[in-house]
Amino acid sequence: MTSGRENTPASDSAFLQEAAARLAGVLGAYPDRWLLVDVARQRLLLINAGAPARTWPVSTAEVGLDARENSGGTPPGVHRIAERIGLGLPAGTEFESRRPTGRILPVDDLPGEPDRDLILSRILILDGLQEGVNRGPGLDSRQRYIYLHGTNREDLLGRPASAGCIRLSNRGIIEVCDLVQEGDPVVIV
Repeated sequence: MTSGRENTPASDSAFLQEAAARLAGVLGAYPDRWLLVDVARQRLLLINAGAPARTWPVSTAEVGLDARENSGGTPPGVHRIAERIGLGLPAGTEFESRRPTGRILPVDDLPGEPDRDLILSRILILDGLQEGVNRGPGLDSRQRYIYLHGTNREDLLGRPASAGCIRLSNRGIIEVCDLVQEGDPVVIV
């Protein structure tokens, strides 16, 4: 996969500084803890005290960055975690309309179900913070139901394959949910 950036510590540092500056421009400050979705490298980074603390592979939209309603794209820009759903439920819990269905899939032996994009284990609902970018009529991340969530298609992590959400492994989304709080910022670039 070509990212458009070289994979060096210097490029990672410049990328992180650019994302942090974007975040501070929207929030007016640098938060201690935030999430960074690196679409080019298909990874999620937990940033603590200005430095990457953890990294997970993700799968963002197959069509790339696009906030428009019905685009199937992952919306860019600064968001916040509006809600954490599924805390305390077993790994592999399936959700529909943000509610558990009662079905629990075995996370060590997930059925591929290529025809279905399941939402499993945990959900982080995103609320766009940038009017005209990811908030407002025709491009509102929350109204588009954009989440970070566990998936039945862990085999596709590391490459763009979703219909707009940010997919993680089921163990990964559980870890992320345990490390963040509602209100924490999420930058998607």
